[in-house]
Amino acid sequence: MNQTTLEMQIVENSRNAGKTYEFDEVHEDTQPARIWFQESDEGLILFVVFYTRACRWSRCLGCNLPSKMSRRHIGYQSLMAQVDQVFSDPEVVRRGPSIRKVIASNNGSILDEETFSSTALVYLLAKLNLNLPKLKVLSIETRPEYVDFAELEFIARVLAEAETPVQLELSIGFEAFDDVIRNQMYDKGLSLETFESLVANVAPYGYHVKCYFMQKPVPGMTDEEAIEDIRRAIDYLAETADRQGVAINMHLNPTYVAAKTMLEKALRKKQFTPPRLRDVAEAASHARGKRLSVFIGLSDEGLAVEGGSFIRDGEEHLVEELENFNRTQDYDILDGIRSAGT
Repeated sequence: MNQTTLEMQIVENSRNAGKTYEFDEVHEDTQPARIWFQESDEGLILFVVFYTRACRWSRCLGCNLPSKMSRRHIGYQSLMAQVDQVFSDPEVVRRGPSIRKVIASNNGSILDEETFSSTALVYLLAKLNLNLPKLKVLSIETRPEYVDFAELEFIARVLAEAETPVQLELSIGFEAFDDVIRNQMYDKGLSLETFESLVANVAPYGYHVKCYFMQKPVPGMTDEEAIEDIRRAIDYLAETADRQGVAINMHLNPTYVAAKTMLEKALRKKQFTPPRLRDVAEAASHARGKRLSVFIGLSDEGLAVEGGSFIRDGEEHLVEELENFNRTQDYDILDGIRSAGT
């Protein structure tokens, strides 16, 4: 596909999804879009979002992450310079010996060679091996259609050469469990058959899988329906993990309202409110005792419109408690939040 056609595809998909934002064409090509740290039971996580061409799907209802990317091609030289910037960042240098996991993202698909160069990916792997001696896991965000198992096998071989062998994890956007909500309303374009095929294919290699879910991702869902959707997703993922023998993590994001999306229009018409953190704790608590780890996303990445965040005034203490859950996987913390809300 030529570059002009790719650019037209991205713009058309965004507009067809009712998105009115523009893309970020002024960001410096040699600088990553964003770097931050998270704490989990796996240890210190470095989350890197590289600045690349925007996600080619770009149709998901409430997502404006492509607005932080470019319509145009970003070449491998610029992406390699971004990798260099990550590893020269003072906080990354200071905390490097403590980093146990890296999540590599471009707000789309790292494994789509049309948006993230294969040359730059190999360069990133080499820099990880050289600079993060205690790294245990590399998580790569991608849509399933860009997964090439020969490529994954090569990536895993490179990671195995690190000072301590590094586990490969594939991070997949799932968003909602209900088929109608996921594919007809949210327009994710992911079937259960596609997901199950992916899991079956990674099982022999021992790769891990992370699934991103959003609690209450579309207008029209009640808080109770949103909780039930996550509970059904937990049961499904746990059963899949048991059956396939694959380690699966649910990354549960409370939905925030991003600017210039259909969710913002629904918010202004009082047809949508973000989920409450107590409801998120209620949903996540369903994973207690199951073969599934849960990480609760607690950042709106600075993209929530006024009144569109899931963090209400006076609920900052709940963020701290949920962050503690992420670090410990102690379900008593969730039970405490639930009981305090009754």
